[in-house]
Amino acid sequence: MTRQIIGEALAARLYAAETAIDAALAETAMLTAMLPSARSQAYLSAVTGQKVFEGAAAAIGSLAEARSHLVQTHNSLSALARKLGLDTLAVGPVDKPEDRPPGGGGVQGLNKTLTDDAELC
Repeated sequence: MTRQIIGEALAARLYAAETAIDAALAETAMLTAMLPSARSQAYLSAVTGQKVFEGAAAAIGSLAEARSHLVQTHNSLSALARKLGLDTLAVGPVDKPEDRPPGGGGVQGLNKTLTDDAELC
């Protein structure tokens, strides 16, 4: 296996992990948002549902922290690929915050050479 092939496999796994974290975060946020109205509709006191709400809210915080760690991993892998002189395989939406103007997301399998821009790390 070449380093490029290994890098492409890692890029696909990284994208899958990022997508999974985002989906879990969105689902947990929707659950948490639904809890107050569900408690009210079931005619339960606020005391009854407080621990449930706190648990769901804490899960959001934990998922946000996990997402932050995954973003750091993404940046570290990009820096390593650049040091090794590898091309990167863009999987999924490719717009980055520094893209002006955005090029349009949803592109999969776009090969491009990493730049030496230190801000990407």
